[in-house]
Amino acid sequence: MSPALDERDRIRAAMDRILGGRPQHSNGALTVVALAAEAEVPRNALTQRHTDLKNEFYDKVRTRGETPDSEKRLRQQVRRLKELRAADAEEITQLKADVEALVGALHQSTVENRLLRQQLTDSADVVRILPTQPRIGDLSDQQT
Repeated sequence: MSPALDERDRIRAAMDRILGGRPQHSNGALTVVALAAEAEVPRNALTQRHTDLKNEFYDKVRTRGETPDSEKRLRQQVRRLKELRAADAEEITQLKADVEALVGALHQSTVENRLLRQQLTDSADVVRILPTQPRIGDLSDQQT
């Protein structure tokens, strides 16, 4: 499918409408998607065939001191990802501390278990009879 002959003219006119704040066919966002919708051309017309016009549009946006919406979204996403990365780093630090504490507790339990097993094997054959107290019924028989 060949591009329409007036495609470049439509894109330039759409650029002027968006930058002038009077879009007719789009939401007026400072993006390639909005520019393509405003010019009523497929998006790939700007991303593949007329990349010079896409770059010109972004240059005009920056010249006006504005930031393209796509760049704003990317900056916001980078900021959010940095926050998530910081939170993950904090969680990893806490998990490492928890692992060290758990390893210490496991080691202590292992040592105690070994000592208890050793005590069992050392005194396994010794049976002691503990003295018993007389039962209550036995005491009443002795008193009569």
